[in-house]
Amino acid sequence: MSPNRVISVDIDPKSLAANGPEAEHERRVAIFDLLERNSFSLISPANAGPYRLKLSEIDRKMVFDISREDHTLIYTYIFSLSPFRGIIRDYFMICESYHKAISTSASIQIEAIDMARRGIHNEGSDLLRERLNDKIKVDIETSRRLFTLICALHSGAKSIKA
Repeated sequence: MSPNRVISVDIDPKSLAANGPEAEHERRVAIFDLLERNSFSLISPANAGPYRLKLSEIDRKMVFDISREDHTLIYTYIFSLSPFRGIIRDYFMICESYHKAISTSASIQIEAIDMARRGIHNEGSDLLRERLNDKIKVDIETSRRLFTLICALHSGAKSIKA
């Protein structure tokens, strides 16, 4: 396994409290998927991984606290969630449409909604890669998994929907 990876993810329970058991389940699944396979490294070669990632939110900004395997904090990256608001809102709406369509629509309609969902998801993960690009290097799949996790963290959150 490459050392350039995230080996654990912790969520700050104060700033990113789960909105019920379904939201907690979505978070666990997103974290599992991220940890299963990822490529994540700080641009500075002096700060090689593996990494522990702690996620929190301060004033509508996402905080990535990145630590070494021994829990020594090596970098904190803070970025605004404002550019993500519309994408995440659209993503939630299309996911809701997809789940409704599964039980009531023809397969061609479900496929069309799923294609739109994937397109919005790609837009969010591309934006995330752009935001991280100057400090943190992630591959496309890791960016997609991180975007999924950010969405799961904000499921039902007023800070994104407002």
